[in-house]
Amino acid sequence: MTSTAVGYRREGPVAWLTIDRPETRNALSAEVRAGLWEAFTRLGADADAAVGVLTASGDRAFCAGGDLREMAGEGLRVPPPDYLPQLGRNIDVDKPVIAAVNGAAYAGGFLLTQCCDLVVAAETARFAVTEARVGRGAPWAAPLPYLLAPRIAMQMLLTGQPLTARRAHELGLVNEVVPGPELAGRAGELAATIAANAPLSVRAARRTVGLLAELPLSAAYREAERLWEPVYLSDDAQEGPRAFRDGRPPVWTGR
Repeated sequence: MTSTAVGYRREGPVAWLTIDRPETRNALSAEVRAGLWEAFTRLGADADAAVGVLTASGDRAFCAGGDLREMAGEGLRVPPPDYLPQLGRNIDVDKPVIAAVNGAAYAGGFLLTQCCDLVVAAETARFAVTEARVGRGAPWAAPLPYLLAPRIAMQMLLTGQPLTARRAHELGLVNEVVPGPELAGRAGELAATIAANAPLSVRAARRTVGLLAELPLSAAYREAERLWEPVYLSDDAQEGPRAFRDGRPPVWTGR
């Protein structure tokens, strides 16, 4: 990678993408945004990575959102479509991505967690859509009522006030809350558990979860059948029962 603002390292089948600008609360400067594009592109192309974990350096902020000083200097108005990578919207990565949130995830930082498949948060993490407080926009928040009850989503958007990690967990926005020192370990465990599963099943499952956000139920069933048929017909679908019968770990080929 050419950018130093976002690190990329792999531990076995788990790739770690780390925003590394703690002195600016990991704000989304041009350098950080370019680093995120590069890191997610690398994750998608990395044949040896089964799962990604997105996290950040320091313990104050996962990502405080856009770099407002940079925005003011540029006179930024409407951000272009490629301003920031949004998984599932302007960049496709066919692997699960877990957000390991170590502090404030505000505005664009919240956007990044919203795009991830799972979220593990430190007890000190906070989540907020703060655009109304600085006169900016959040069109990317359109899926928020799918993740939260509409009135909770409305409150977040209108007030800009943060949710604690515990409240976000109660509302279903966060999967797990752990003490800060345990964050990386727990996110790594979760990623390793997913990476040990059949890759074709994992990919189809990711796509199935989002079907009802786009389709009526009857159409969602039809699309789910289409998504899962290649999984049933794969070599891995035979390997799983054979491994169970033989009392051994399965050897997945992704075919």
